[in-house]
Amino acid sequence: MGWIFLVFAGLFEVVGVTGMNLVAKRRNILSFLVLVIGFSSSFLLLSFAMQSLPMGTAYAIWTGIGTVGSGLVGILFYGESKNGLRILFMAMVLSAAVGLKLIS
Repeated sequence: MGWIFLVFAGLFEVVGVTGMNLVAKRRNILSFLVLVIGFSSSFLLLSFAMQSLPMGTAYAIWTGIGTVGSGLVGILFYGESKNGLRILFMAMVLSAAVGLKLIS
C-alpha cells in the first residue's frame, strides 16, 4: 500500500508545482487552491508512504515523480523545450526510481 501512496504523492506534487506556475501567471483563488491542495495532499500521502517504506527510498522516488511529471506537464501544456537531452535526463531520473523500487 505504501507504493500506491507514494505514486499518488508524486502525482499531487505535480499538481502543486502546476499550481505554482498558475499563481505566477495569474493570482486568483483557483490558482492558490490548486497549489495548496496539491502540496498538502502530496505531503500527507508521502507521510503515509513513509510508514512502510524507507525514508530515503520514498523521498527519492517522490522527488523523481515530481521532477519528471512537472517536466512533462511543462512540455505538454506550457510549451517548454522538448530538447532531446532534457528528455534523456528525465528518463534517467525515472530509471533510477525504478531501480530503487526493484531493490527495496
